[in-house]
Amino acid sequence: MKFKSYILLLLLSTSLFAQKVTTSVNTTKNKIGAEFKLTLKTDVDTTAKVKFPEARMFGALEVIESYKTDTVKKGARYELIKNYGLTQFDSGKYVIPRIPVVINGKPFFSDSIKVEVNDVKVDTLKQKMYDIKDIAVVESPLGTWWIYVLILLGIGVIGFFVYKYIKKRQSEPKIEEVVYKSPIEKATTLLQQLEKKELWQKGEIKHYYSELTDIARNYIEEEIHIPAMESTTSELIDALRRAAKQQKLKLSNETVENLEKVLKQADLVKFAKVKPLDFEIEEDKKRISNSIVTIHKSIPEIVEEDDELLQWNEQQKELARLAKLKKQKRVRIISTIGIVLGMLMLFVLGLIYFKGFDYVKDNLIGHPTKELAEGKWIYSDYGNPGVKVETPKVLKRVDAAQTLPKDAAALIKEMQTFMYGSLLEDFYITVSTVTYKQETQIDLDKTAEGYLQVMEAQGAQNIIVKTEDFGTQKGIEGKKAYGTMTVLDKANGKSTKMYYQLLLFSQNGGLQTILVMHREGDKYGRQIAERMLNSVELQTTQ
Repeated sequence: MKFKSYILLLLLSTSLFAQKVTTSVNTTKNKIGAEFKLTLKTDVDTTAKVKFPEARMFGALEVIESYKTDTVKKGARYELIKNYGLTQFDSGKYVIPRIPVVINGKPFFSDSIKVEVNDVKVDTLKQKMYDIKDIAVVESPLGTWWIYVLILLGIGVIGFFVYKYIKKRQSEPKIEEVVYKSPIEKATTLLQQLEKKELWQKGEIKHYYSELTDIARNYIEEEIHIPAMESTTSELIDALRRAAKQQKLKLSNETVENLEKVLKQADLVKFAKVKPLDFEIEEDKKRISNSIVTIHKSIPEIVEEDDELLQWNEQQKELARLAKLKKQKRVRIISTIGIVLGMLMLFVLGLIYFKGFDYVKDNLIGHPTKELAEGKWIYSDYGNPGVKVETPKVLKRVDAAQTLPKDAAALIKEMQTFMYGSLLEDFYITVSTVTYKQETQIDLDKTAEGYLQVMEAQGAQNIIVKTEDFGTQKGIEGKKAYGTMTVLDKANGKSTKMYYQLLLFSQNGGLQTILVMHREGDKYGRQIAERMLNSVELQTTQ
């Protein structure tokens, strides 16, 4: 019995040992915000159910990441490895507490570990301090040009559909007036169309009689040339009788009387609201049809002698049709262009309203220095001793020594000048290095005055100058002269107000100068100048 108790105790202790949670951390000391990697390991059999905790905080430490559990098979057992990323943003000493791991429904705890979070040391004497920069707008790599392309394509598509719509509307009235060869053809055709409408069968008797008599009146007016449409019934009948005598028409009294009966019946229907019977309506229709045919037959035949006149008429009709088509096309084009231009104008006005006039002017019309500011810049070394500076374009070497006075040129051993633009352009850069034959003490203030005097001789006027000390990033001290001047173009008599910045450095008797000029108020020119001057660095002479 005692032996069995020992065996049971041994098995329990073995089980507890097998399910023990081991704890480790990659480091116990770290900087603020750095990651402590906590590792929990447990060795279990293949049927065990293990649950590692998921929490936002382990004590005072924040869990920034819970890594996936790794499983390592060791024979008939598994080793489960769980990693956590912990951090703390306040310096001090902290304890990672005991963390529960549930194995087969029972909690087993890890060991607690002490860790230390240290401050980041900053030596303000050695580390240069800079002003806080403005918030930088991160632009998409694609930019916004594709949006404007889509808008323009949309306007183009709208213009296309507008053109098609106008063309369709112009072609819709193809139900043009049918051209009849003669009044009798027109009258008989209209009578047939009237019967197909079945107006009186639908109860529209007044409408039926109105159209019926209008056909007859219109025929008489076109064929006999009397004002039948504006005449009353009695006036029309009197005029028809007179015309029959004058034009020698073979009209019987019966024909005239039949026509008169129908016209009077129509007057009664329209004004007295009389409703004829069906057979009376049929009779009236026959009377009108017979009257029209009889009048047509009574007119003497006129032999047409001029086929050429008929041909000329057809030619005129064709010319008129072509002119109409041409006019319609012109209207379509003008209307479409007007609508597209109107939409473009609205688009531009919208851009001006939301983005401002300067944005539209710079991006749609174009701005010379904007292209320089946003183009590819070059960081290069110019002259000897070298001036390192970042510029929007590569500066070209020029021979400036010939422009110097003879007494000044005699003192110079070597002079190298590099330039972009000219004094009369929107943007101007000059980098120059000078070494003298003998060591010379250089007064940078006087040198700046002399430099501006040379520019004055080249056409600069009303020069306003201010000076201040200037230092490069490596601590090389120099002088900065800046201000405004008016540059006169003698060729066309125009003057431009420019803003300039001139840097001068003197090393071991040598002189290094950088001049940047742009139009006053040009924000892109100001950006270019600021970026250039911040990048200036010099080679020190030995």
